[in-house]
Amino acid sequence: MPIRILFLCTANSARSILFAATLNHLGKARFEAHSAGSQPAGVVNPSALAELQRRGIPAEGARSKSWDEYADPEAVGFDVVITVCDSAANESCPVFFGDFVKAHWGLPDPAAIQGDAALVQAAFRRTEDVIVARIQALVALPMETMSRDALRQELAAIDARFPAMPLTECAA
Repeated sequence: MPIRILFLCTANSARSILFAATLNHLGKARFEAHSAGSQPAGVVNPSALAELQRRGIPAEGARSKSWDEYADPEAVGFDVVITVCDSAANESCPVFFGDFVKAHWGLPDPAAIQGDAALVQAAFRRTEDVIVARIQALVALPMETMSRDALRQELAAIDARFPAMPLTECAA
C-alpha cells in the first residue's frame, strides 16, 4: 500500500502541483501524492507545467482543485499532509484536519513573480530545485518503520536542510 501524501496550498496552481508531481515521479509506486487548495485558482500555472516538462516529470492529470474533494469520509485518507505556503511572506496556509502527520515546507510563490519570461522561468527553476532536494530526502526516509514523532521531526529537518531561496534574486 503506498504512502499517501497531500500537498496543500491556497491556490493549488504551482507549488503544491510541483511537489505532488515530483513525489509521484521520484517516489515511484511507493508513494501516492495529491495536491489541493483551500481557494483553488481553477487552473494550473503554465510555467509550473513547463518546468515539470523541462525536467521530464510527468504531470498528467494535474489540475487545480479544492481540498473539499478530500473532505468526504469516503475520500482517500492520507498518511502525511504538508502545507507549502510561504509564511515568511505572510501568506496564509490552509489548515486541514485529520489523523495524519502534519508538516510545513513553505516556499515563496513563483507564480507571484512578475517580469519577462526568463525571470519567471528562473523563479520556477529555483523553486523546483528546492522541491527536488526535499522530495529526494523524503523518499530516502524509512517511513514505513518510523514512529509518527520521528517522521514529524524528520520532515521538519528536511525543511531546515533545504531552505527556500528568495525568488527576487532570480535575475541576479
